[in-house]
Amino acid sequence: MTDLEVTSVSEAGYVTKSRVGDFQLTVDATDEAGPNPNGVLLADYASCYVPALRVAAKQRGHDDLGRVEIDVEGDLDEDDDLEAIRFHVRVEAAIEDDDLAEITERGTEICHVHSALREGLHAEITSEGDAV
Repeated sequence: MTDLEVTSVSEAGYVTKSRVGDFQLTVDATDEAGPNPNGVLLADYASCYVPALRVAAKQRGHDDLGRVEIDVEGDLDEDDDLEAIRFHVRVEAAIEDDDLAEITERGTEICHVHSALREGLHAEITSEGDAV
């Protein structure tokens, strides 16, 4: 049984339009008609990590992180392949550093994109509470 289906079409050039459920996503290797694939991967990773972080916080007794903001950095190698990813996570809630470190670690365990990436490409994550 298939759980997810995506249809991707490129009529010409480097632009690909993908249908994901009821949504369309345009990705362009040249960054002209949409973000490039590496940018989409970074956004996808961060977008997956946010709900994982919220679940991890609830599991640790923090029901409301408030606003969560992630600055994502990616380093490319000479072939334009991602070789490093860094997240700097800021949460609105005032959480002790030790608790936030536990929540941050648990978030990586829950994040599906984190699990799907090769180990050498997992995000290096720093976080701070009472920050947004």
